Amino acid sequence: MKTWIRHLLRGVGLAPFAFRLRERLRGLAGGRGSTRSPDGFPIPPAKLIVLVTGSGDTAWYTEGGKVGAKSICGILSDAGISPGDFRSILDFGCGCGRVIRHWQPLTQAHLHGTDCNPKLIEWCSENLPFAQFQSNTLEPRLDYADHQFEFAYALSVLTHTPEHLQQPWMDELRRIVRPGGYLLITTQGDEYFSKLENTERDAYAQGRIVVRYQKAAGTNLCSVYHPESYVRKHLAGNFTWVMARSRGAAGNGKQDMYLLRRPQ
Repeated sequence: MKTWIRHLLRGVGLAPFAFRLRERLRGLAGGRGSTRSPDGFPIPPAKLIVLVTGSGDTAWYTEGGKVGAKSICGILSDAGISPGDFRSILDFGCGCGRVIRHWQPLTQAHLHGTDCNPKLIEWCSENLPFAQFQSNTLEPRLDYADHQFEFAYALSVLTHTPEHLQQPWMDELRRIVRPGGYLLITTQGDEYFSKLENTERDAYAQGRIVVRYQKAAGTNLCSVYHPESYVRKHLAGNFTWVMARSRGAAGNGKQDMYLLRRPQ
């Protein structure tokens, strides 16, 4: 939306309605591509893809997921880690399987995915049999055992999570990652600075988080922006810092990537 239109809709309280209408229209307009991916598994209907990517473009669903997995492998490789070293991997916020579907050729690890939208999980469970899927709530609780995973990643999840839930979710992810295991998160950082309004830029420059539409948590309407200093000070506090890649999440709009490790 143009800036002035966005201001108008926010001012009269119609932004959520306009956002849902735009998603519905994009879902109707999409879906003209192939119904099957090169990996042999089905492609979700456009109305589900829109909920994850903001677009009904099936080609971008496939290619963006592949690029996302490649970005993860890249930062792991830079840290001296191979996906083949893991025995268990969690895709937290897996959506309709955009990235997890690309792990099968790369690792023998047990693959798991979870998301707060049960419709997306239902599709994954029915169409991606190589992994196990379950729904989670917006509140920070996952139905996994302590230390169950050697690696967990959350691509563009904290970008749609209100601030009061961010640290609790980091604590919950720490619980399910084994000591010595790794967690990867992405955030909207400096790449998105130009999208912020003046007061938001001031807050961001001072190291504070910027949250829009927190009542729409778990959807793309809720949009969150993180300066790196905030990630270091707050979100990474109970982990060992491994490395950061500014604008490194190529499959997620050049979000920032952070690789963290749970201390032994």
